[in-house]
Order: sequence, then C-alpha cells, then structure tokens
Amino acid sequence: MSKQKVSIRFFDNTEVRAIWDDEHSKWWFSVVDIIGVLTDSKDPRKYWTVLKTRLKNSDFQTTTNCSQFKLTAEDGKKRLTDCLLQDDIVKLVEVVPSKKSKKFIEWFTYSDETIDGKSKTKAYALFDSSLIDTIEVGTTKGLQQIHGYLFGGLYDFAGQIRTVNIAKGGFRFAPLQFLERTLNTIENMPETSFDDIIDKYVEMNVAHPFREGNGRSSRIWLDLILKKNLKRCVDWSKIGKKEYLTAMQESTMDTTRIKGLLENALTDKINDRDVFMKGIDYSYYYEEEDDIEDTGE
Repeated sequence: MSKQKVSIRFFDNTEVRAIWDDEHSKWWFSVVDIIGVLTDSKDPRKYWTVLKTRLKNSDFQTTTNCSQFKLTAEDGKKRLTDCLLQDDIVKLVEVVPSKKSKKFIEWFTYSDETIDGKSKTKAYALFDSSLIDTIEVGTTKGLQQIHGYLFGGLYDFAGQIRTVNIAKGGFRFAPLQFLERTLNTIENMPETSFDDIIDKYVEMNVAHPFREGNGRSSRIWLDLILKKNLKRCVDWSKIGKKEYLTAMQESTMDTTRIKGLLENALTDKINDRDVFMKGIDYSYYYEEEDDIEDTGE
C-alpha cells in the first residue's frame, strides 16, 4: 500500500485504529485496540496473543482471517499489527468476555451518514486534492474555501459568512454588525511568529464567521498558516480533547494554555499523510458532544 489511509475512531475516548485496503476497498481494524477497549487490559497485545492461541485451538475460524498492517504505535514507530475486517471483528467481540460488548457492537456497526460523517470523508480527501494548494493562506477567503469544501452540499451556507448573531455556552461571538470589520482586522494580523499566528487563530475563533463548522475549518486554516510561515504544523493527536476544549474556552481571556498545548504539539512533518489524517480524526473528535462545551465549535 503506497499511500496508506489510516483512520482513528474513538470508543469511550480511546483510539481504535483502522487502515484502508485499496485492493479490496475495505477498512481493516486493529485487533489489539479493540481488545484494549473491551477488556481494559494493561497489556492488550499479550492478552490478544493468549486469546488468539486459545481460539485457534478451538478452531475459531476468524483468527485465520487476520492480516497484518504496519500501524503507528504510541512510541511513533510503525509496527505490524493484527487486523480484521468489520464482520470478523463483530464475531471476535462476541467471544471476548466483556460488559462493553453490546455497546461496542452498536458503536462499531453504526453507519455515520451524518453531516459530520460525510464532511469528515471530504476532509480526508483534501490531502490528495489539488484544492489544498490553491487555498489562500491566512485570509478570510481562504477559510471560506476550506469551509465550502468541507460542508459543500451538506449546508446551504457552506463557505458563506454568517448573517445571524450566535452564542454558545453563554459566550457571544463577534456581533454581526461588526463582523466584516472584525474579519478584515484579523486578516491583517501578523504571521511572523508562533505567538502572532496563534493570536490570529484565537481571534478568528472569537469571530466565529460561520453558523456551524468553525472549529473544523479553522484548525485546517491554522495548519496552513503554520506551514507557510514556520514550516511546522500541529500534530493534533498529541492534544487531548478536554485539554483542547478547556484551553480554547480560556483563550478568550488568556492564550497561555492554548499556546502551550499547540507549541508542544508542533511537528516539522508538514507533508506527512498520517499526521494530516490523524489531525482530521482528532479535529472531528473534538466536536463530538461532551460535558465540556467548545467555543471553537
């Protein structure tokens, strides 16, 4: 597989990795990850090795359907990992002792035909799209281009600046009567340093130019600015959901925490497919409903 398409799904806030098989047009899922979320084992790899042997001895056919793919581990190294197709994962879950089995199967077999699900698929494709090289970096128009691509055909206002006032969690975003002026000011903010760029990102978050989809669009917008000016981008997989949402809430008054999180997650792998794809996974994960509201929406 010359261009691996790796996706991260989240079950109970825990990663479940998947890899796309171009030859068969199917997703393969990491068995170790699934064993980990089902059993809470401290060593899911060892747990799977023992279980796999036991299942083989009992002629459990699913174990023979495993294929190995190289997936990035926690230490950043790619390791061969046992993977199964969706139907075989369901069969495996049914024989793993776990109170989470029913909930997991409901989550695992759910077909995400929501706006977010469809938009996320489009976001994946952006890496290979020629559009990414034509987006205006650091401008309102560039952000509109990103939003229009992600949500075109899904929202009738895709790529369009909002025409209503909006608020979330008791916080009012930039008033409509000042929005055009605010966006012009943000567009002209400097991008010469990391601090400058994050200040610009935070101000765009406060402006909240779209009715929906601001956070997902502006995180891509931020990465393009960082790539152009600093030859860096954010490895979003290094930033936890609650950490990010809390820091973004605080950023309207104090940018210290969000700058610290983003700076510690910077990488020079600006053309790395895995970094981009994981970034999309985490970006959309941040938007899933949680007990902390996201001012980045």
